[in-house]
Amino acid sequence: MTEVLVLYYSRGGSVARLARQIARGIGEVEGVQARLRSVPPVAAVTQTAAPPVPEDGAPYVEARDLAECAGLVLGSPTRFGNMAAPVKHWLDGLGAEWASGALVGMPAAVFTSTATQHGGQESTLLTMMVPLLHHGCVIVGIPYTEPALSSTRTGGTPYGASHVAGNQDDPQPSEDEARLARALGRRVAELTLKVSR
Repeated sequence: MTEVLVLYYSRGGSVARLARQIARGIGEVEGVQARLRSVPPVAAVTQTAAPPVPEDGAPYVEARDLAECAGLVLGSPTRFGNMAAPVKHWLDGLGAEWASGALVGMPAAVFTSTATQHGGQESTLLTMMVPLLHHGCVIVGIPYTEPALSSTRTGGTPYGASHVAGNQDDPQPSEDEARLARALGRRVAELTLKVSR
């Protein structure tokens, strides 16, 4: 069975819920399954170590998760139009993979969540793509052949799946956001199957 790593960092649950929708889309493609993993938090000063296993949600990512998967979908909340520090920290630790070319040709996509409609979703998605391009990944987006991309009044961009949590910090994706996240998952899964043959 071909696996796609759906890796994310989530504080309020929005990114985690979007990750599950992407995983559902991946699972809709015969012969492909999602491997859900999370990125551990980081801090400038560590007084206590993070637990080796998160209290809830997906397990923390390990090096073997990336090595054993044929595709990658990376998610982060938006922090001032950029990815959150834990995701950047994880990416910065992939020097050995870059040197060996381990990710060259791997299909990859990105997703995010913001509190507001104009909270920097697209810039976050674009900045998350840059390290993946340096690794030689094949970037997968959402084409306008997906009808929800033209009708959404919340999240969803051609650069990747997204969610607008709003003033109430609602982690539940809208119908359009969920539909687009599943579509992104399917696209990554389909391309991963083609590339891994």
